[in-house]
Amino acid sequence: MIYLIQQTKIEASVATLLRKAVIELPKDVKVALSDAYRKETNQLARLQLRAIMQNIEIAEKECVPVCQDTGVPIFFVKYGTDVKVPFNIPRAIRRGVQKATEAVPLRPNVVEPINRHNPGTNVTYRMPYEYYEILPKKRFLEITVVPKGGGCENMSALGMLLPSEGQDGIVQFVLDKIVQFMGRPCPPYIVGVGIGGSSDIAMKLAKIATLRRIGARSRYRNIAKIEEKLLKSINSLGIGTMGLGGNITALAVNLECAGVHTAVLPVAINIQCWAARQCTVRIYENGRQEYSN
Repeated sequence: MIYLIQQTKIEASVATLLRKAVIELPKDVKVALSDAYRKETNQLARLQLRAIMQNIEIAEKECVPVCQDTGVPIFFVKYGTDVKVPFNIPRAIRRGVQKATEAVPLRPNVVEPINRHNPGTNVTYRMPYEYYEILPKKRFLEITVVPKGGGCENMSALGMLLPSEGQDGIVQFVLDKIVQFMGRPCPPYIVGVGIGGSSDIAMKLAKIATLRRIGARSRYRNIAKIEEKLLKSINSLGIGTMGLGGNITALAVNLECAGVHTAVLPVAINIQCWAARQCTVRIYENGRQEYSN
């Protein structure tokens, strides 16, 4: 049996999704920041962490975005095959973004890449951007929004390593880039690392890695060990909150991998700043919605 979801439901859900994402940080992020404040020994860093936590509280209380940079709207869409959507999903998402930009409001960050024209709606050529995944025999449409800020997105990197460099080369590449980035991605942050596939696949995997719940390790033991090693090494660099020193630079380091050609070893890095915003909605055929972040 095929079930139907209406276009107006998608548009309204996307607008609500964005409002929730830019105002309410996920619980795991807030817990991790609180833990960082408790563990931090650098007094200047503790002052910054306290200001961050107060900022989060005020944003929720006043229903205003937690950061003035409300990012660019990037979506991950999971499409259940037992749900019928008789319209253009990207069009519905675009309309939802336009509504949220005006209603929340969101800062109109999205501009055209060459002439830098700003339409003022966060909607232009291929933006918002969606990644799609098919879910066999599921009766819902799941949409996750990631409002990605420009400061941390600027601190992305791709390395095409030699296969012979192996695990040590991967670790060294990540650490070298983190030292190069210093405080510019607004630490404490989440470090997403994508390994394998091809250059574009590795970059996508790195962004997906930043979405994993803080504290959740890879299910693969060898990958989990690299995550732990990198987290410990990054936090020993002394970069600290906002680059002002301290023993907490990263809240998490998450790795995602894919099979790879024998001749290459792509390694990508994507940073998510302390304002690690994301929100998900599941929309069922009867119109019921479940929001989570």
